[in-house]
Amino acid sequence: MSALIIGRFQPFHKGHLSVIKMVAQKSDSIIIGIGSAQLSHTFENPFTAGERHLMISRALRYEGIDNCYLVPIVDINQYSLWVAHVESMVPPFDTVYSNNPLTRRLFEEAGYEVDIAPMFDRHIYSGTEVRTRMLNNGDWQSLVPKGVAETIYEVKGDERLRQLMGDSQ
Repeated sequence: MSALIIGRFQPFHKGHLSVIKMVAQKSDSIIIGIGSAQLSHTFENPFTAGERHLMISRALRYEGIDNCYLVPIVDINQYSLWVAHVESMVPPFDTVYSNNPLTRRLFEEAGYEVDIAPMFDRHIYSGTEVRTRMLNNGDWQSLVPKGVAETIYEVKGDERLRQLMGDSQ
């Protein structure tokens, strides 16, 4: 059985990692769809698809998780075609894990088994919380896996976010 998890991962945090660990125990392989791959350099989407790919790859490597395929997926903004678009971009899968109501609905209508991805300490582990702490020079590093923090420092993502938001405030 192969599972698909789609998220923006802006950035990938310990809550995401917990979901992947849980799904890894149930599935032979996991496809991680890096959603909204065309977006970057905003508060909601500060990191490029390549940066997110590197973050996730490093985090999974440190955890010894090697049954994952990472695939950037750009938005096409046409819901009637979106599932077919995703299918054309990723290896075959049986189950979709998502908490997004629209994503769940579209894949259910296409005949897929859809399961809710459990939330792990959602009040702490959220992309918004990580980005807010970055913006305010807070402790964001404790919310992300080691490989993610390394990547963010390497690309100066925390500095980028502060500069972008400073320019728009």
